[in-house]
Amino acid sequence: MNTVISSTLLGFVVGIVGTGAGGVAAFMLKRPSRRFMGTVLGLAGGLMIAIVCFELLPEAFEMAGLTTGIAGIILGVVLVTIIDLLVPDRDFTQRNIRDWGYIRAGIILGLGIAVHNFPEGLAIGSGLAVDLRLGLSLALAIGFHNMPEGLAMAMPMMIGGYSRARVLVATVIAGVPMGFGAFVGMLLGEISPQLVSLCLSFAGGTMLYITCGELIPKSQNVYRGRASAFGIILGIIAGIALSAL
Repeated sequence: MNTVISSTLLGFVVGIVGTGAGGVAAFMLKRPSRRFMGTVLGLAGGLMIAIVCFELLPEAFEMAGLTTGIAGIILGVVLVTIIDLLVPDRDFTQRNIRDWGYIRAGIILGLGIAVHNFPEGLAIGSGLAVDLRLGLSLALAIGFHNMPEGLAMAMPMMIGGYSRARVLVATVIAGVPMGFGAFVGMLLGEISPQLVSLCLSFAGGTMLYITCGELIPKSQNVYRGRASAFGIILGIIAGIALSAL
């Protein structure tokens, strides 16, 4: 029981600190220029694309094959499309909001990150069940690459007018599902590769839709110059480097 509790706590810490670090980075920004905001949004979008295409999906394909991976991607896209339709185009409950469209993009992205964090928690928990060193290595790697995901979620909300404290809380909440995933993973031990692959590719599909449909277009809307495009390219390069490390 102690090992299950320790695994669960580790999952919560990794998830909250990982995505929360992106919220902290946004929290520290004070009145950034539109060029800077467009560049950072593009950077975050490029990072997400690289992490999904060079880390999440290859791992899913390797675990259970192309068919299961593609099925997961399609399911993820369908789910986030439904969420996209359900989230209103305007927020009638908030006042003094400069642009609800950006906040909406951040909320949808946060939901995708939360979905994505659960299977990563499964990986941590099942890794700890097999070998302590393996589980800790997975936790470190996952926590590190969750940081840009938190930033990607935080920046649209900041641009839309959410307070820095509110953005920080939102990014922390997005990391919570990882703790539940670690709990389930530790209880089940070695989970079926097909299930983990489906979860990873499902999360990848949600992130691809959100990044391509919301984040990158928003980066172009914030600043019409080349800065956002350079940010996307730089983000993809940085994501490749993170995946290689």
